[in-house]
Amino acid sequence: MKKAFEFLKQLEKNNTREWFAAHKAEYDVLAKENKALFNRIHAGLQQHDRVPGIHLYRIYRDVRFSKDQTPYKTHFGAGYSRLKPMLRGGYYIHLEPGNSFVGGGFWGPDAKDLLRIRKEFEISTVEIEKITSDQTFINYFKEIKGEAVKTAPRGFNKNHPAINLIRKKQYVVMRPFTDQEVFSDDFQKEAVLTFLAMRPFFDYMSEVLTTDLNGQPL
Repeated sequence: MKKAFEFLKQLEKNNTREWFAAHKAEYDVLAKENKALFNRIHAGLQQHDRVPGIHLYRIYRDVRFSKDQTPYKTHFGAGYSRLKPMLRGGYYIHLEPGNSFVGGGFWGPDAKDLLRIRKEFEISTVEIEKITSDQTFINYFKEIKGEAVKTAPRGFNKNHPAINLIRKKQYVVMRPFTDQEVFSDDFQKEAVLTFLAMRPFFDYMSEVLTTDLNGQPL
């Protein structure tokens, strides 16, 4: 990964089509090596979960609606999807100099799923608090993160004890890695272990999203 990070640092300084074209051969080699790493992590994850999908994110940015017109991303990323509809939650790995992390969760739940999650937390937070107070969860992730509405979603009491969970639009967890940790021989193993630490959270949310408020299967 050291060579990949050096390439990404140079790309950040020279984020133009001309520079990238001149270094395309180098990028192709590094992209192939990163794909192999992401595939090995996928294989390790599949030993513990049903994860049929892997998505390798392209380095080319979509600049059509962005103020930032630089044409290339300065990171490598991959996502792993669980077997739907019964298994919910997505895994993600992001490799970037000074900003690497292994994460997962629910980045953009649709309106129906988001309402179901919020209604669950409105009724009770016993299960989710049990998960997030577990020492393994705390060691790996500290807390559930994600964007949130400013006060309370429509139809919910802004003074509800669980409003900090209810107001979220995303429910994600992340574990940061230093560059040296990414370069370590143990990184592949640590990435898989990080994904496995998400399982209690994923399994609970999967149960919520596949049942109604009475706990009956949908």
